[in-house]
Amino acid sequence: MTNPAFAAVHKESLSESVYRQLADKILSGELPAGEPLPAERELSEALSVNRGAVREAIKRLQQAGLVSVRQGGNSLVLDYLEEGGLELLPKLLVHKDGRLNATVVRSIMAMRSSLAPDIAATAASRGGAQLADELETLLTRMRADTTDVRALQNHAMAFWKKLVERGGNIAFRLAFNSMSKTYTQVWDVLTAVLEPEFRDFDNLSTIAMAVRSGDAEAAREAGRRHTEIGRQSLERALDALDS
Repeated sequence: MTNPAFAAVHKESLSESVYRQLADKILSGELPAGEPLPAERELSEALSVNRGAVREAIKRLQQAGLVSVRQGGNSLVLDYLEEGGLELLPKLLVHKDGRLNATVVRSIMAMRSSLAPDIAATAASRGGAQLADELETLLTRMRADTTDVRALQNHAMAFWKKLVERGGNIAFRLAFNSMSKTYTQVWDVLTAVLEPEFRDFDNLSTIAMAVRSGDAEAAREAGRRHTEIGRQSLERALDALDS
């Protein structure tokens, strides 16, 4: 295997810098699945860092499902599609040249559209009056900030964060965390694209009322309608870029 070129990393957060560079090369296919990772000594010399930083980075790669650590031999690069988890989404979102990866964006939005209705329904079945009061307070702020799209964006994120936190479903919460980390990477890009969703007060109000009354199905349907507005807006934006 032809060894890929590596760039020397800066001296701050050495293991993080090494991890990011190796992860990027694995996810881009420059270090292909099934091939051995270069040895610690080789990586240490190529990256101009100590072997401890390389060792720590390899541990993180193993935790992320990107390599399999083998005793007495080089670590093996894994197929991230087979072994990786949601924590890889932020790294997959943007191509090396800075362009958005439209396939990943669409995949994230599809997952969001699938999860959001259930998140809303779960919150409605468990949340009660206190959560409904908190959601309605956020809606009042949103209506007061209709001329400030960035404020609407922040309020909308807070609205869904409350729903997922109070719903009590750990899997939903961890998935939401991963999607949020990915979303914040392109936060500014999506402000204008998702504006129609941020202004969808009707469906958000329906969710808040469903939480108050414990109507899970009403919350589910409102959540579906709400995220569909954002999905369609994003599709139009991506289609415009493709053309």
